[in-house]
Amino acid sequence: MNTTARPVRHRAWPRCRRCHGIALDLGSSRTRAWTSGRGMILDVPTVALSGDGPVHPVRRGAIVDTPGTAHMLDRLLGHRLPRIGRPLFILTTPVLGGVAFRTEARIAVEALRPFTVLTVPSARAVAVAAGADVITPLLVVDIGAHITEAVLLAEGTVVDAHRTELGLSDLDASEQPARIIDAVVTMVTTMLRQDRTTLTLDALRRGVLLAGGGALRPDITYRLTQHLHAPVTLAPAPHTAAVRGASHLLSAAHTHPSAAAACPPPASGSGSGSG
Repeated sequence: MNTTARPVRHRAWPRCRRCHGIALDLGSSRTRAWTSGRGMILDVPTVALSGDGPVHPVRRGAIVDTPGTAHMLDRLLGHRLPRIGRPLFILTTPVLGGVAFRTEARIAVEALRPFTVLTVPSARAVAVAAGADVITPLLVVDIGAHITEAVLLAEGTVVDAHRTELGLSDLDASEQPARIIDAVVTMVTTMLRQDRTTLTLDALRRGVLLAGGGALRPDITYRLTQHLHAPVTLAPAPHTAAVRGASHLLSAAHTHPSAAAACPPPASGSGSGSG
């Protein structure tokens, strides 16, 4: 008798009622969440409440108050989670946030009792949201409220990355974005100078994929095109591109080894139709 275990075949995401996926973008300025089957369910300022009033638990792309972040997530998302099952999270992270950001973010998300938490670099999530080819070299510039990143992707991975702790919130209402433009040009120039291959040059010739709130400013797009001498393409809805890209990855995450047990096979005799 053949006793080899048959692999579990998951039903199409999000039709499995025991599975629940959430894409989460924990930004310095705003927190956004996208859940399978419902779309965007959260787009609010990243603010935690304390006895002394509102505080900002994420600053300059770093989690500075992990308990505060956990309380914020529980307050914002706890009541939105299904009573049955534990959610799988796809969490976007700043490319240069490193182990520290991923570790603190995972600790904070534990407040929501996740089944597992997978992370994706925000630049890759942006590329996925834009439907860009990430195999060939691609330069992603993400201009947020507190940080700006320039990231080179190739073969689906991060090859090089630079960032500056400068964003839209550092500009006065009437101030021209010259400082941000100069910072991006400096980062890209440094990447070109340090690259011993042609990857950065190939990506620049292909054009820059621009995301973040800064992409909503036409003056930034126009000046970047002029200063980089390269075409600049806006990611669709650039301010929410990261969380939407992470939401696209939920389908792939459904079959990730660490998520394999999240959706047990149907009980004996149960139907196989969509639920």
